[in-house]
Parts: sequence; C-alpha cells; structure tokens
Amino acid sequence: MVTSEARAARVMILHYAAPPIVGGVESTIYHHARLLTAAGLRVEIAAGRGEPVLPDVGLQILPEADSRHPEVLAVKAELDRGQVTERFYALRNALVQKLDAMLQGVDVLIGHNVFTLHKNLPLTAALYEWIVGKGPRNLGVLAWHHDLAWRDPQYAGEVHAGYPWDLLRVPWPGVRHVTVSEARREHLAAMYGLPAEQIAVVPPGVDPAERMLWTSTTRRIVEAFRLDSAEVILLLPARITRRKNIELAIRAVAALRRQTGLDARLLVSGPPGAHNPANIAYLERLQRLREEEDVLDAVHFVYTLGQEGNPLVPDDATMANLFLLADALLFPSLEEGFGIPVLEAGLVRLPVFCSDIAPFQATGQDDVFYFSPQARPEDVAGLIARHLLTDRTFRLRRRVRREYAWDRIVHDIVIPLIQAAVANR
Repeated sequence: MVTSEARAARVMILHYAAPPIVGGVESTIYHHARLLTAAGLRVEIAAGRGEPVLPDVGLQILPEADSRHPEVLAVKAELDRGQVTERFYALRNALVQKLDAMLQGVDVLIGHNVFTLHKNLPLTAALYEWIVGKGPRNLGVLAWHHDLAWRDPQYAGEVHAGYPWDLLRVPWPGVRHVTVSEARREHLAAMYGLPAEQIAVVPPGVDPAERMLWTSTTRRIVEAFRLDSAEVILLLPARITRRKNIELAIRAVAALRRQTGLDARLLVSGPPGAHNPANIAYLERLQRLREEEDVLDAVHFVYTLGQEGNPLVPDDATMANLFLLADALLFPSLEEGFGIPVLEAGLVRLPVFCSDIAPFQATGQDDVFYFSPQARPEDVAGLIARHLLTDRTFRLRRRVRREYAWDRIVHDIVIPLIQAAVANR
C-alpha cells in the first residue's frame, strides 16, 4: 500500500533520454513511471530528449542532459583524452543552474546511470554539486546503477584518475544506491567499499500484457480472477456441457494444488451449452463441486464476467491470449468429434493433457499426455505435475511471472524504496 506521504510526494526520474527512445533504461523508466502513476504517485521525467508518452506523467526536457548533445560530445572528447578544460566547467555550472530550477519542489529524485557512467560527465558533476551544495536537505535520492564505467573494460581508456571521473567510483553523501542485478551489486559494493546489504537490487522486468498483446477482455479476465498471482494456469477451452467432463478437471486441479502446494488454477473459457436445458443442472453441480473441493478461488468460469443473460464469450484474439497465458491445456472430454484445441495448443507449444479418446489420439499422436476419462483425479494431477515441474521452460515461465513482472517489481520493491526515501529525508 502506498502511504499518503509518498502519494503526496513529487518524484522526478532523471536520465540522458526518455521514452519513446528505445533502450533498456528508457524501458525501465517508462514502466516505472506508468505503474507509479497508476499507484497514485506524482511522477515526472527529466531528460535530454524524449517525448510525452504517458498522459499523466510530466516531461521536462533539459537538452544538455542528453549524452548526444553537441556541446556534451565536444566536452566528452576532451575528457576522454584526460583534459578537463574551461569548456567542461562552463557546461557543468550552466547545468547546476538548470538543475536548481528544475528540481525545486522535488521530494524524491531517481537518477539512472548518471552516478556511475561517463556518458555526460558535466551532468554528473552538476548533479553532485547541486546535491552537496544547493540541493534541499529534505531531498531523497535514489541512484539507479545499470552500468559502471570504472568496471567496464571497454571504457578503460575513457576514465582517468582525478576529478570529475572519480565521482563515478565513490558513494555520494545522502544517496541510496540501487543496482539492477546481484552481480552489479557485488561490483558496486567492491568499488564503493560498502557492505552489499546497503545496496538494493531491483531488476528490470517484463509486461505480459504488452508482450502477448492482450485484449481489453484478456486484461479483464486476468484482473478479475487474479491470474497474475497464479503459479499454474490450466486452460479448458470448451462450452460447459456434460461431455466435456469438467468435473474431472476440477478435481484434478484440487489434487494438483494438494500434491504440489502450488497456486494452480483452472480457466474454463466457454459458457454453458445453449442447446440442452440439462446443462444448467450440470453447471449447478460443478459449482457445488468447487465448494466441496475447496477451489472456489482456483476454478474460474469466464462466462460469469458477463452481464445477466449475456455471458462473456472470449473473441478469437482473447482466446489466442489465453492459449499464450496458460501453462497447459487440460481437455478431459468423454467424447469429441475432433478436438481443435489440441491443434491450437500445438501452434503455441502449449503442453496438452487430454483424455485418451480416438479424436485426440488422431491429432495428438505421441506428442500429448493422455489419461482415461475415468481416471482418478490424483493420477491426472500427478501426470501434470511430473511434466511441468521437470520442464525448464515451465519453471522459467513461472519464475518470470512471480519475480519479473513489472507490476510486481514496482509494487513490491520500487514503491517501498520511494516510501523509505520520503520517510528518511
């Protein structure tokens, strides 16, 4: 939860460039700004170049902050030769004045790479001068270290002993340090002479919705059922009719949760069958079974997200999203005419666990996992667990969802860092 003090604080993110410039740092800035703003924080971006890409995030352009600004490049050419000229000091002093005007009223400053990279040393030196001299005492500063010039062999000829290069290898007063990996933390701790535990690690992330091109309906499904916290997602893409044998799927998911301790979910994408009144009684039976198996929060019927009398039926684009979102296809039908979902799963490399009936044998052949439609739920669960828990692709996928989704990183790590910076000003 975001504290009211942090929500009222003004957060500025500083870098050489901002989105839509393409780059790993720029991508990090974009997602941080997007999610921090969505959480209620007041966020601005300050950069040498970029464009407004987020409607509720302010953008301040400081041309001399750009690593490609002509004057910055001219000074860098001198610095690379070990020359600190009046041109450097003039640009540094001009930037101090501009930073002073730009940072007035800022409560937390997040600077990316400026503290340890030499791409714009006048900006680094100006920021140092401002923080130790002109800056307010109640400013929280988070130094976000992606790259370390003094540790990178490719920059060996561009950094020299003395000022201003030494600013890149010493900890600044009153600054909280963040690295993007454990390896970077070890390097920074050794360079700074600090205990590693004083340096936070906040990795970059991925956005499943962006990467998988989620539709608005997919977003709604994920949010409504909290699928972002699921560890195993089994997809059953079928209408709710007796021949789909959904009760076996429900019992199998309950058994899988008991056997593995994982937050396994079943997502049934279709509505009740429209042509048989008995399907209503079947649906009521399934609802009771969910309660009996204690999986009310683990077995999800997509149709229930629709309006009364108008069940939600995912369109083709949303179904494509669900196939990509799922970890396996679970298809326990008693009978089928063909079984297209087996083919659809094959297209997206989705493991298939299905009943051992002739139509599935014809399409799945030796490339899917079979079980009897009358199998014990524990046996179906064991079959799924044995495959998934030994599959490196699944394990990586589960870990990425759990540890590297942008929303989790921002809410679980970045926001607490900002709250601490606000509290400790």
